Amino acid sequence: MIRTRTEMSDLSRNRARRPMHHALAAAAVLALQVGAHAQTAAPGQLQTITVTAERRVENIREVPSSVSALQGEVLDVLNTSGQDVRLLSGRVPSLNVESSFGRAFPRFYIRGYGNTDFRLNASQPVSLVYDDVVQENPILKGFPIFDIAKVEVLRGPQGTLFGRNTPAGVVKFDSVRPTKQLEGYGSISLGTFASVNAEGAVNVPLGAGAALRVSLLNQTRSDWVHNTYAAGPTQSFEGYRDSAARAQLLIEPSKELSVLGNLHIRDFKGSARMFRANIIQPGTNNLVPGFDPYTVSQDGKNESKLDNFGANLRIRYDLGSMALFSVTGFEQVHTYSRGDIDGGYGASFLPQSGPGFIPFSSETADGLPKHSQFTQEFRVESATSGPLSWQAGAFLFAEDYKIESFSYDSTAGNAQNGYERVRQKNDAYALFGAVKYALSPALSVRGGLRYSQDKKSFTVEDYNSTGFGTPANINALAAGGPLSAKPKDNKLNWDLSTSYAIDNTMNVYARVATGFRASSVQGAGFFNAQSVATPENNTSVEAGIKADLFNKRARVNFGVFSYEVKDLQLTAVGGAANSNILLNAKKATGQGFEFDSQAYITDNLLATLGVGYNKTQIKDPGLAVSVCASCTVTNPKNAAGQALIDGNPLPQAPKVTASFTLKYSQPVASGGEVYAFTDWVYRDKVNFFLYQSTEFTGKALTEGGLRVGYTWANGKYDVAAYGRNITNQIRIVGGIDFNNLTGFINDPRTLGVQFKAIF
Repeated sequence: MIRTRTEMSDLSRNRARRPMHHALAAAAVLALQVGAHAQTAAPGQLQTITVTAERRVENIREVPSSVSALQGEVLDVLNTSGQDVRLLSGRVPSLNVESSFGRAFPRFYIRGYGNTDFRLNASQPVSLVYDDVVQENPILKGFPIFDIAKVEVLRGPQGTLFGRNTPAGVVKFDSVRPTKQLEGYGSISLGTFASVNAEGAVNVPLGAGAALRVSLLNQTRSDWVHNTYAAGPTQSFEGYRDSAARAQLLIEPSKELSVLGNLHIRDFKGSARMFRANIIQPGTNNLVPGFDPYTVSQDGKNESKLDNFGANLRIRYDLGSMALFSVTGFEQVHTYSRGDIDGGYGASFLPQSGPGFIPFSSETADGLPKHSQFTQEFRVESATSGPLSWQAGAFLFAEDYKIESFSYDSTAGNAQNGYERVRQKNDAYALFGAVKYALSPALSVRGGLRYSQDKKSFTVEDYNSTGFGTPANINALAAGGPLSAKPKDNKLNWDLSTSYAIDNTMNVYARVATGFRASSVQGAGFFNAQSVATPENNTSVEAGIKADLFNKRARVNFGVFSYEVKDLQLTAVGGAANSNILLNAKKATGQGFEFDSQAYITDNLLATLGVGYNKTQIKDPGLAVSVCASCTVTNPKNAAGQALIDGNPLPQAPKVTASFTLKYSQPVASGGEVYAFTDWVYRDKVNFFLYQSTEFTGKALTEGGLRVGYTWANGKYDVAAYGRNITNQIRIVGGIDFNNLTGFINDPRTLGVQFKAIF
């Protein structure tokens, strides 16, 4: 639901603002701060944004780093049509989210820095923290967004206070917590492809300082892609049922003690990512003439399912001069995903195949039959007034899981012809501390240290393959290379920042910070030998300005940054050999800026815009990777026919991201309001792979949304019509390069209606 904030303000009080304020306000009318509003504002003013980027609640203007936050009406609008976590992509500057697994395995990139690896033990340099618990495995990162109080995006290394693989940044979700009031909401939307998005929550006070909040979500969509190959085992695709629930129990027996327990589950069943053979026109990055997003021709089976259970316990105890915190988390996820990787049917050496050239068939699946993650953090922070504040703590992490990989022969009744099972254990601990000191009422400095130790144990437990000419049993494989690896890494990270308040509406800041990602391992597989990437280390420098303008009628944040990653871990995915190899580049660099703000153009018209500019570059003159089987490579090649990627941008790293929203609201009689809300998101072209090619360069993508509605009873009820991707722009957003010109696309236009009630 879009809650209205049509508020009056006396602008005459601001006529005496400084010239700089006027200049920034003019820019703010066109700019974006998609805000998490935490406290009530006076009429006509933007509400104060508070975040916990430094593990304490602070005004975002006073935090000396690049932070954006989403909540309230923006999340409601984006989530109405049942989108998954990828809805966050581009909604704040310099954030990109994509997936080759559909709803199950999102990959996050901040400032162009991420990881394209599709293996189930892939580590990412962007950490996702859900209700104070890190979600390390990539499948865990796809837990749905519902009944969320706030999403924070912390750009740049966060290696001091958030310690699991954060050299690029952190995406932080905070659920709505239980309160001492009987309240709740319910929402249902119906849309294109028979989609239904139903969610709700009820909050019940239990007396004696206790409260319970239960939140539910159920998203369904019918299949909307038809298989024109009649003999295929799966005839329709792209439908799903995604259900999740969360129960939180808050117990506060005294003002000193607070205990919050959280149980959450997810159950998903639907389609895996839909790969489409030869949809790219050779010599271009255009879709082939006559492309139909509603049909495919495939002989492989397509299915995806997962179940996730998690629990955490967060305790705060006030000792007067300090406060103790304990966060205990447990996560368990099982998943299985199977798809037709070649995207077509048959093969060129068989009587029939298509659409287009299919050199050989490829149908695979991956799953997690066993998984567990345990985390424990103890933290103590100061709770007294004065110029000095501090916090310190310890963090433990233990993860153990098995991965199964399967291959199938689509041309022989989809029979299994390959199997591999690996096991990975990851144990880590960290000690950390941070201080803040106010040198004057206007000037403060902050610093932090974190010592981390990370150990992995990786073993191939079983292997057989009859389909690829590779060893038929694990003993033969062992003769050709290692089957296990046990990297161990130690690292001391630090950060130092300062913030200066020019006045009570404007702050400038500067920050330098380091980040660390431990060694990664990929086991020997159907196409490649084992590979190990050594640790990567990021050093980042940034500076910026944050201001509330015209008596909080406008707000603007602007920052510039530069970072260098040494020994950057890269994943060479695909190529004609269809390998998945871990590499280390000597270094990679990134420079750019983020600009976001929010402003009332009139009392009834609120405009936002956000822009991120990121120029990334791989710097390693000798680094070469395998290239596609059928595309036009634009990089120089070495004697082995591999592409030299020195100077290339990072993959899936758009140079420009931008988002824009505009809301108009008009009050009507009896506490009602009519409104219109439009939102747009843009990302520049991207490379899908490490090398550069004409066909596997994704075009720029612009998607727009529109919502028109009516609220009444002072915002208790809302009915609206909505559209997503309203211009129906279809783009290739990822590719499979080892076989032919296979790609996958974004979702087409969807339309629907929604009703929401609050009590």
